[in-house]
Amino acid sequence: MVVGDFPIETDTLVIGSGPGGYVAAIRAAQTGQKVTIVEKEYIGGVCLNVGCIPSKALISVAHRYDHAKHSDDMGITTSDVKIDFSKAQAFKDSVVKKLTGGVEGLLKGNKVDIVRGEAYFVDENTVRIMDENSAQTYKFKNVIIATGSRPVEIPSFKFTERVLSSTGALNLTEIPKKLVVIGGGYIGTELGSAYANLGSEVTIVEGADDILTGFEKQMTAIVKKSLKKKGVEIVTKAVAKGVKETKSGVTVTFEVGGEEKTVEADYVLVTVGRRPNTDEMGLEEIGIKMGERGLIEVDKQLRTNIKNIFAIGDVVSGLQLAHKASYEGKVAAEVIAGQTSVVDYLAIPAVCFTDPELATVGLNEEEAKKEGFEVKAGKFPFGANGRALALNTPDGFVKLVSRKSDGLLLGAQIVGQGASDMIAELGLAIEAGMTIEDIAMTIHAHPTLGEIVAEAAEVVMGHPIHIMSK
Repeated sequence: MVVGDFPIETDTLVIGSGPGGYVAAIRAAQTGQKVTIVEKEYIGGVCLNVGCIPSKALISVAHRYDHAKHSDDMGITTSDVKIDFSKAQAFKDSVVKKLTGGVEGLLKGNKVDIVRGEAYFVDENTVRIMDENSAQTYKFKNVIIATGSRPVEIPSFKFTERVLSSTGALNLTEIPKKLVVIGGGYIGTELGSAYANLGSEVTIVEGADDILTGFEKQMTAIVKKSLKKKGVEIVTKAVAKGVKETKSGVTVTFEVGGEEKTVEADYVLVTVGRRPNTDEMGLEEIGIKMGERGLIEVDKQLRTNIKNIFAIGDVVSGLQLAHKASYEGKVAAEVIAGQTSVVDYLAIPAVCFTDPELATVGLNEEEAKKEGFEVKAGKFPFGANGRALALNTPDGFVKLVSRKSDGLLLGAQIVGQGASDMIAELGLAIEAGMTIEDIAMTIHAHPTLGEIVAEAAEVVMGHPIHIMSK
């Protein structure tokens, strides 16, 4: 120990200030704990700074630009529509600044001590927090590891000014004329769709049989139709081989069907997954049990094999979602406070902000059958809903999956305008143990997109009003 480095004591130490960490810190403070949160880079983590929030701001800009150019069928004719991309980026940055500043204010308001630096475990009750100039020892009773994840870097696609991670793609100073996206998951498809709306010529290269493999094919088919309408080329069952970079662009090589092909672009965006930030923390040295891919093993209370060390978010198994991390942060903080909280992943929604949006919660039809349920499912199209037609967004549907014996709602899938907001009602319905009849008998305001949910329930029951029953 460095001379003069007297340990600072705290009840609960939280490592990482993303949507898992800062929520855990605030909830722990609310239960009366003395809390310290450690952040090596920026308050709010990846989500608020270089992930969820800035990407949705840029997607919003792209939608408005696209709508301004393509609203002829609604009687709106425009000419010479321009976008000042520097102003668009400034708007995105202002949203980030407002939210991250708000989070820092909430931490301080809840009397959470904020410490800058990187944490390294000395033992199960001690960490060293280091920055460029100094190091300080902290003693804790409990610790919550919430260090998140980072983009996977392919050896043949090292990140540069032209080979971009999602962070780089969000911080471009120009709209690419041509963009290649390696990986057709939700990040690649969201950003690819956004830049296509901004006028980029986009190629998506995906190794699997299809893009957006976490969603039902009925859903992704509508997104793919929209992407192709925007001029996006989708290449599946392809293997990215390498990239040659020049001062003005890149040449990407990939193999598909045994044939090697190349495509030239201004930039290539690599979105092939994320890996947990669990290395270089000393976890193995203190005996933390690790699973595959560097994930930390935890129980239903988010407790590791060392009883006073907890882990949440992207560093544990499950979907890499900000709202999952926040939920786990609350549970871990409450467990430390002596409450009987446990994780219950009955209804975690997943959303992809493509055009149109995708959202799912609970089990889809195939998953429900695999789990042994005899199911009854039904869907209602956006095209038969007055509000969707008035918005000129007729593409999509709501699908509900129920247990046949009693109508218990097992899952829901939505593709269409506002799917990200509509899915909340169905998550609540699953958590509350509601049936299809409960949903159908709930009066939904007219004219709204929410009516599609009630209509889908009536399809399952066999007596829909606004479409013919099959």
